[in-house]
Amino acid sequence: MKVNVVNKDNQVVGDIEIGLNDSESKSKGVLFNRVVRVMLMNGRQGTVSTKTRGDVSGGGKKPWRQKGTGRARAGSIRSPLWVGGGVIFGPKPRDYNLKMNKKEKKLAFNQALAQRIKNGNFVVLEELKFGKPKTKDAYELVKKLGLRKALFVLEKGMENEYLSLRNIEGVEVRNVDSLNVYDVLRFESIVVPKEVVDKLNRRVANG
Repeated sequence: MKVNVVNKDNQVVGDIEIGLNDSESKSKGVLFNRVVRVMLMNGRQGTVSTKTRGDVSGGGKKPWRQKGTGRARAGSIRSPLWVGGGVIFGPKPRDYNLKMNKKEKKLAFNQALAQRIKNGNFVVLEELKFGKPKTKDAYELVKKLGLRKALFVLEKGMENEYLSLRNIEGVEVRNVDSLNVYDVLRFESIVVPKEVVDKLNRRVANG
């Protein structure tokens, strides 16, 4: 797919090829939903835990006799009805991990990028260079490009660019190696410097 290359003044200065095809999967919505669900579930630690009445210490003896005290019957201080007692049906450690085929992940990633390109929300910058970390310069760039909620895709070594962009509201930065479907879908615009496109094309080819 051909994508326009723009300069820092948002003027088109050429085009570049992104290794995606125009074919669109009819079930891409379902595919996106599955990939995002798998990612979010696999990110859960599953370490939360509560104590049931069998885990709470004490309570081996009946607090008071069954009859004659005028109080309600009580068999143990570990009862869930008591303060400091056990928890009924509380969460326990569990594994939330879900599995998904690599081919499906690759297809979802490519379809998500292709959708951004078709909608005109994929920007290739001719050059993204900052001599030193400066948020003011990065903010001016974002303003000229007319971006609101944008994801900048960088590569290793672009330290000044990362430090300049990271504090701008509505802007986040990702390494091209860690870019995923969830990131592509949740941002309005994707911005990729021209020098990173080759690496992105390798991601598209290899999944």
